[in-house]
Amino acid sequence: MSTQYQARKPDQKGFIAYPEAEHQVWQILIERQLRLIEGRACQDYLDGIDQLALPRDRIPQLDEINQVLGNTTGWQVVRVPALIPFQTFFELLASKRFPVATFIRTFEELDYLQEPDIFHELFGHCPLLTNPWFAAFTQTYGRLGLQASKEERVFLARLYWMTVEFGLVDTEAGRRIYGGGILSSAKETVYCLSETPEHLPFDPLEAMRTPYRIDILQPLYFVLPTLKRLFELSNEDIMGWVHQAMKLGLHAPKFPPKAA
Repeated sequence: MSTQYQARKPDQKGFIAYPEAEHQVWQILIERQLRLIEGRACQDYLDGIDQLALPRDRIPQLDEINQVLGNTTGWQVVRVPALIPFQTFFELLASKRFPVATFIRTFEELDYLQEPDIFHELFGHCPLLTNPWFAAFTQTYGRLGLQASKEERVFLARLYWMTVEFGLVDTEAGRRIYGGGILSSAKETVYCLSETPEHLPFDPLEAMRTPYRIDILQPLYFVLPTLKRLFELSNEDIMGWVHQAMKLGLHAPKFPPKAA
C-alpha cells in the first residue's frame, strides 16, 4: 500500500531514535490534547492515560507502552510501516497486538493528516487498551475480520469507525468521548460534543449502514449507553448484523461528495 510517510526503524537493541523536531511535535500535540480532553474524555480513557504515563517531552518507546498493556489486559503494540493491508490488521488485533506506525506528523500537519501516526495510535487508542471491555471488543473485531469476506469487511470497517475511532458514550458525568480518532484531534474533540453534529443512540446495524469520509469533521456520532456495551457487543451476533446491513444497503450520506 502506498504512503507518503516514512516509519522510523529501531536499532539492534530495539530503540527508535527520533529527531528533536519530532519530539517537539509530540510535545505540542500531547500538551494541547491533555488540555482539551479535560471534561470531554470518558473516565475509562483518562484512567488509561494515567496508567500509561506518556512522556510530554519525547515520543515514547513502544516497550514502555507494552509494559503497561502487558500488566493490564495482555495486549502489546507492534511496529508497522505506515499503512498495512486489512488482512495484517485483523491478524494483529485477533492476537492482541495493536499496530503502531512509527512516524509522526510534521509541524504543517498538526491538525490533520491522512494516515494514523504514532501520536494517534498511542494517545488516541492505547489508553483504552488498558480497559478489559474495550480490549475484548477489539480482539473480537480482529477475529471476525479474519474470517470475513472482502464485502463483509467493508461493513465491519464502518462499525469500527463509528465506535473505536469516532465513538461517544453517555456517563453519569455527561456525554464523553472514547473514540481515538476524536481524542487525537484538537478540532474534533471540541466539535463532536457541540450542537452542530447529529448524535444518535448506538445501534450496530445503523452504524454499519452509515457512510463516512475520513477527511472531514464527522456529521454524525453514535453514542453508547455505557462503555460496557462494547463488551456486550463482542458476545453478540455481529456478523448477523453485517449480513442484514448488506441486504438493506447504505443510508444516504450526510456529507457532500469529495471533490475530484
